[in-house]
Amino acid sequence: VQLQASGGGLVQAGGYLRLSCAASGRTFSSYLLGWFRQAPGKEREFVATISRSGGGTYYTDSVKGRFTISRDNAKNTGYLQMNSLKPDDTAVYYCAASRGVLAGTGQDNYHYWGQGTQVTVSS
Repeated sequence: VQLQASGGGLVQAGGYLRLSCAASGRTFSSYLLGWFRQAPGKEREFVATISRSGGGTYYTDSVKGRFTISRDNAKNTGYLQMNSLKPDDTAVYYCAASRGVLAGTGQDNYHYWGQGTQVTVSS
């Protein structure tokens, strides 16, 4: 599966953005979907993941209550709705897909990666 992330941009603190992850190739619904981010000078970190059906989600603590991961398997697209953005959310955001049963937070469990999309939150 090929993934392409989009929707990043520059937003003021407190604002919102919705990232999209468009998939092509094999059946999108066969994959778990995750979002990761990498801030300048830091390692890439887990943000959120969603099950194949969309019924199960998991978030890193720093985004709980602010970010929502979702997917539309009919459109082969995943989303990350980001509200109440903070300057600390500034990073390149990546979507990734996993063939595994449970991918969780581990980057090594994700087999396919999209290119990143830059999110910049100004104070």
